[in-house]
Amino acid sequence: MTDVVRVLLVSGSTRSGSTNTAALRTAIEVAPDGVDAALWERLVDLPAFVPEDEREPPAAVTDLRRRLAAADAVVFCVPEYAGNLPGSFKNALDWVVGSGELYRKPVAWINVGTPGRGEGATAALAGVLGYVDADVIGPACVRIEVRRDALAPDGAVADAAVRAGLAAQLAAVAAHVRAATR
Repeated sequence: MTDVVRVLLVSGSTRSGSTNTAALRTAIEVAPDGVDAALWERLVDLPAFVPEDEREPPAAVTDLRRRLAAADAVVFCVPEYAGNLPGSFKNALDWVVGSGELYRKPVAWINVGTPGRGEGATAALAGVLGYVDADVIGPACVRIEVRRDALAPDGAVADAAVRAGLAAQLAAVAAHVRAATR
């Protein structure tokens, strides 16, 4: 690994105007020096997981797996739906459980929900990440509330405190990756 830490930002939302996706787009804007953050927001392109398709996965699955494998770390930002992970996002995780891209991969998440919201989704995500033996970066698993009225016309988050929190979260991810590779 070079001094640049490649972080894949994964949005777990398919909704246009998602505060989860907006937070990740903003994270790219505020990424500290030495962090190359890239957004994957193509959840809608993934077909339903079918174990028999593992031998020849669809192109969208191959692309996701390639991006995960190339990243030094992954940051997830996932909404809660009915007290759990959205089905479309759980489907994406199902596609990578057996293929190994998250095995020992440094990972973290951002919960952008208001206090009292999102814990079901983050608990379920933690369960899956534990199952695949991902390297969960505890201090970088954070709540950074993003209210819909905090979005600028371009879809980014304008709030200075949110932007600072996102930059700090990426800095913590990068520090973990760098410490682990020494």
